[in-house]
Amino acid sequence: MFDYIIVGAGQAGLSMAYQLKQANEKFLVLDSESEIGASWLKRWDSLRLFTPTEFNHLPGMPFPAEDGYYPDKYDVANYFKSYVNQYKLPIELKTKVLKVVKMKDAFDVHCQHKLYQCKRIIIASGPFHTPFIPSFYKSLSSDIKQIHSSDYRNPEQLIAGDTVVVGAGDSGFQILREIALHCSDRHVFFSGSTNSLTIPQEFLGKTLWWWFNVLGILSVNKYSWIGKKIKQKMQPVIGIDIKSLLSRKNVTAVGHALEGQNSSLRCKYATLDSVKNIIWSTGFKPDFSWIEDIELDEHGYPVNFRGVSSTKGMYFIGLPWMYTRGSATLGGVRKDSEYLIKALQKNA
Repeated sequence: MFDYIIVGAGQAGLSMAYQLKQANEKFLVLDSESEIGASWLKRWDSLRLFTPTEFNHLPGMPFPAEDGYYPDKYDVANYFKSYVNQYKLPIELKTKVLKVVKMKDAFDVHCQHKLYQCKRIIIASGPFHTPFIPSFYKSLSSDIKQIHSSDYRNPEQLIAGDTVVVGAGDSGFQILREIALHCSDRHVFFSGSTNSLTIPQEFLGKTLWWWFNVLGILSVNKYSWIGKKIKQKMQPVIGIDIKSLLSRKNVTAVGHALEGQNSSLRCKYATLDSVKNIIWSTGFKPDFSWIEDIELDEHGYPVNFRGVSSTKGMYFIGLPWMYTRGSATLGGVRKDSEYLIKALQKNA
């Protein structure tokens, strides 16, 4: 019987593990991956954070790089490994949680080959669970290579021929840019809104996040008037000149993807018959179905206030906009963990 079990060893889980370690609690972290930092290592090879070093610190240990440096996925994974070693955090890898059941005064945590029990449980499994792809992908020819952005690594995965990138978020535009720049002999179609707001990573010699911090944007909470307004707006694309990218000779914007059949993909402004690759940068859907009897909001996320769940003894951390815009980010999760450890001690 543990005092706490943390589900997930990403930035949110590690931040809470640090807080529990400092409080001398008896706890265990469970993670389904085979190594620390695996969720970052699985992302595309050229990925770099939008946030420079000074905004990427987990509690108790600064990110090991100079201010102004934008870490890549390997930097982040290595940082996590060093963090775990530094604080000797108790983590069991290759341990996927299949079901969490609330008992009278404890939780049963069912894994593939073992049952764990704890008095309290902290869910830090992150916001990205089930890759979302429009259902008509099943109607497309098997000759078309289809990849969700979660499985995209680099252009070498693609087969010869035209490519469509679907999705107007940061990942969609980053992948579109990489393919367009590194495969100049390949035509790339962009499917999605071209009206996305784009903002530079640096402005007047300062990083974007420096300005966010000075203007107080990073501390605006979702319950405030301005927080509600920001949350309603489409998230801007950071560091990419969308207009310049879409004006390249080998890039064509075709509007939203509407339906697919055999070798044909119909989009708002064109029907594409020459496509050999489709990259679905269409996001994820949350999946908390493995937790019994929890209350979910209209977006499928657990109902909570700053991580304190409506289920007694259950807590959350690392959810998008759990309290502020930075709640699911590498540097932003620290403040949530500091609040949550106080809440845990108060409710003990």
